[in-house]
Amino acid sequence: MSAPPAPSPSIWIAADAVDRARPRSKQRQLGASDTVCERRAAYVYHGWPRTDHVISRAAILGTYIHEGLTTAAKREFGWLVEKRVADEEIRGTIDIVQLDQATARRLPRRLRPKVPADVNTVEDIKTKTVRRWDRVLRYGATDAELRQVHTYARVLRTHGFLAVDGQRALARLGPIPVERIRIRFIDRDSGEEHVQEIPYDPQRAEEARWWLQRITETKSPEDARRDFYGPGIDTVCDFCPFATACWGAPAAGRPVQANIVRTDADVAQKLADYTAAHEQWSAANRIKKFVRKAVDATPEGQYGAHLLEWRSPESAQEEPDFRQIIELYDDLQVPIPTVPDKERMVKALITAGIAVPMRKIKKAASRAISVSTAAK
Repeated sequence: MSAPPAPSPSIWIAADAVDRARPRSKQRQLGASDTVCERRAAYVYHGWPRTDHVISRAAILGTYIHEGLTTAAKREFGWLVEKRVADEEIRGTIDIVQLDQATARRLPRRLRPKVPADVNTVEDIKTKTVRRWDRVLRYGATDAELRQVHTYARVLRTHGFLAVDGQRALARLGPIPVERIRIRFIDRDSGEEHVQEIPYDPQRAEEARWWLQRITETKSPEDARRDFYGPGIDTVCDFCPFATACWGAPAAGRPVQANIVRTDADVAQKLADYTAAHEQWSAANRIKKFVRKAVDATPEGQYGAHLLEWRSPESAQEEPDFRQIIELYDDLQVPIPTVPDKERMVKALITAGIAVPMRKIKKAASRAISVSTAAK
């Protein structure tokens, strides 16, 4: 008898190996994409070895989508994509740069965009899961995302493109006067696109530079603060390459966050944080209840930037149809109790392997409000 065929290896093993071999994955210098958390950036800056390796399938899919979109944009629009920049503190790769006509004319014809931008623009592409999409529509880019793209723009304004193979002609342009920031969000599930454009903000760019300076002034990663609440709470921590270095290994049966509470003073501080958070939640919940009552007579529709919907006050459910059950007992010539025992009759049918007849019922429920950001 021949041996059974070996199971096919997971394709994610190959995808992860390719992702780990990318130059960005091997980079050990602090990059703009590392500026999401102070503690994580400090680990990179101080050269600490990575303690965790978790395959982020969503991130890998995001990379594939990102590469496909930038390749298409380069071919169809002539945009500059995946261009490297660096200064004394940080390096990174800008997703897209759109040059204005005056700047584009200084380049060889092959590098000029098919349609120049009205102003020099730096763009960053972010892919999001559908469960985070509503947050994107409601609030736009996060502070970390704005910090990253402003860092790209600042370095391009002060140093220009990095003089490396493949972009030396761009480097000869010198500093590029970037005037606009664009963050293009892509829903990873539906492909929906949401674009956020803002003028380049020198103040925000300077704040991003100060953020980096705080990292360079630390003597060890522990001097930098944690910007998130750890594995199991924030996805950033779930896939952080320094999660164990930051939080430690969890004790048996305990969450990893328990590692940072060591003294009575630590407990007192955490309880104070809990009380403050509960007060904020209580105040916010009162506002939600008030709004729910205030708009009770308002019909569904779009009001400003938001869409109001009402969920049905009735919900369809199923329950045993005892009229049919009695008829079924009669057909089977099974004695029916003088006072029918519904639970006993249902149990008997299940035991005999006979399908229990069901009927639809409607139970009244309070009308629930649903508020979402209206599509533009």
